[in-house]
Amino acid sequence: MNKLKILNDPIYGFITIPNSLIFDLIEHKYFQRLRRITQMGMSYLVYPGAHHTRFHHALGCMHLMQKAINVLRFKGVAISEDEEIALNIAILLHDIGHGPFSHAMEHSIVNGISHEKISLLFMQQLNDEFNGSLTLAISIFKGEYHRNFMCQLISSQLDMDRADYLKRDSFYTGVAEGNINSERLITMLNVVDDELVVENKGIYSVEKFLVARRLMYWQVYLHKTSVVAEQLLIRVLKRAKELTHNNVDLVASRALSYFLKTEINQSDFDTLTLETFSKLDDYDIISAMKEWQYHDDFVLRNLCEMILNRDLLKIKVKNKKIKKSELEKHEKELMSTFNISEFEADYFVFKGEITNQAYQQNGQQIKILYKSGKIQDIVKASDQLNLKALSKPVTKYYICYPKAKL
Repeated sequence: MNKLKILNDPIYGFITIPNSLIFDLIEHKYFQRLRRITQMGMSYLVYPGAHHTRFHHALGCMHLMQKAINVLRFKGVAISEDEEIALNIAILLHDIGHGPFSHAMEHSIVNGISHEKISLLFMQQLNDEFNGSLTLAISIFKGEYHRNFMCQLISSQLDMDRADYLKRDSFYTGVAEGNINSERLITMLNVVDDELVVENKGIYSVEKFLVARRLMYWQVYLHKTSVVAEQLLIRVLKRAKELTHNNVDLVASRALSYFLKTEINQSDFDTLTLETFSKLDDYDIISAMKEWQYHDDFVLRNLCEMILNRDLLKIKVKNKKIKKSELEKHEKELMSTFNISEFEADYFVFKGEITNQAYQQNGQQIKILYKSGKIQDIVKASDQLNLKALSKPVTKYYICYPKAKL
């Protein structure tokens, strides 16, 4: 069977599957599930084109990793065939642990376990199935491999994950501000003392990358409608779990029912839970909400209707913290109008905060390499004054409450 397939991608053109092991991983049911997980959660309620999936993104990351390996080898960085395969596998599977709508699960029906940890559990399970052939990839993914720059290619402030999602999300949303030149960024990469660096010819591409990241966060990922929609989804799942624990029968798929009925945290995430999680995707949640919109429960019914019909809560974003009195005012109005308890009203009236930090100077820095051999952090190397500002976190505060009627 021919396993060296070529795929057509709207961003990069043709993507090549480099070997039969990676082909078999892509064919595996755990990876195929990513076709049913939206890359951008509820953002399609703002940008109608944002229906691309984690499957798209993972393949794009692998394509960029292949390019990065070729560039580094051309510049004399030794990368063995085993390391090449491991890098491609690690980046291909880096998001395999995402739940439905990408981030909503982590804050509702699974407690205290991030998608990165679930990704690692999937990789370990696949490693057993593929006779240990993912061992090196897992070591790189966990940041334990002795060649640090390889770990940085997977996870850092200028990794293949960010290089793909900014360009891809910009394309599918139509937000041109996020359209970075990932090809040029990768072409400028090099390795010094086992650290990933960018040659100084690429300094403006890095500046554009950081500015694009900031704009994409405010304009897309932290868009107020996306924020309120994701909060509503988190509350739908939380309410469904609450009702289930109170012996209320809810129509749901087997996989979703399992997570509604079972209290799951990191220590409980055994093989059975992982297998059940692998059967959970966006479709389980959507089909459940289509049923729950007719439920007797006031909270569950209204939350589901809001998401399905895109008739969301009102959201106001401010630069100052929300006053408690403002929250209480909306809460009292809702309680008297619908004769519901304060506990129930809390599902519809709430506050929160969103933070945007395009670059972390105290994290793994993006380092610029000069011809003289000198290495400098991008903020110091750049003559663009706003890069220093981009490294400071900006926090905004929001309040959500119902419009005139529910």
